[in-house]
Amino acid sequence: MTARPAAVLWDMDGTLLDSEKLWDVGVRELATELGHEMTDEIRHALIGASGDDAMRIIFTSLDIDPTPVAVQEAAEFLDRRVAELMTGPIPWRPGAKDALALVRAAGLPSALVTNTKRSLAEFGLDTLGRDFFDLSVCGDEVSRGKPEPDVYLRAAELLGVEPRHCVAVEDSPTGVRAAHAAGCAVLVVPCEIAVPDGPGRMFRDSLVGLTLADLERALLLRN
Repeated sequence: MTARPAAVLWDMDGTLLDSEKLWDVGVRELATELGHEMTDEIRHALIGASGDDAMRIIFTSLDIDPTPVAVQEAAEFLDRRVAELMTGPIPWRPGAKDALALVRAAGLPSALVTNTKRSLAEFGLDTLGRDFFDLSVCGDEVSRGKPEPDVYLRAAELLGVEPRHCVAVEDSPTGVRAAHAAGCAVLVVPCEIAVPDGPGRMFRDSLVGLTLADLERALLLRN
């Protein structure tokens, strides 16, 4: 017999919402503000990164002295710009809304688990709809963001389930590493960049046509 997941843990940017394109605008404008050009290589390294890691990657890659004042000003610029870009409906990723509805209709616990800070994630929840989730955990609500497992461990703890019985849905290498480190099964739906194959990872081209059997198979791969 196949086992149903104890919960489904959803990433947001690039997985449920096509919001990585908004972050792309923000980080490229930040690079210009800092007097540099954002290369595709640097941009790809930022996908899925936590706020602190993103600032470290930007300042290191652009060879800028990361003084506390400079880093704070850069973070505030990026927060303001992304908040502006996220005001109003954000495009969905293909099949994402139906996938959320499927999990909800099946009665499976569901959580939004994102590296995005709470103040910005709320814009995403305005589009997604909070009724799809039992709870949400954001990158600024744990000690360490993805690729560390903290957000996934916290979500499982709050739901009262074991991470190894959960399926995480992710689009980026950073997020996949976090979910795997937490012990979750991982359903990988790449968005902006490729995700390498690895143990316990099930791949789909999109969330279109996702079924409960797909989530059960992902859990079997983990076990």
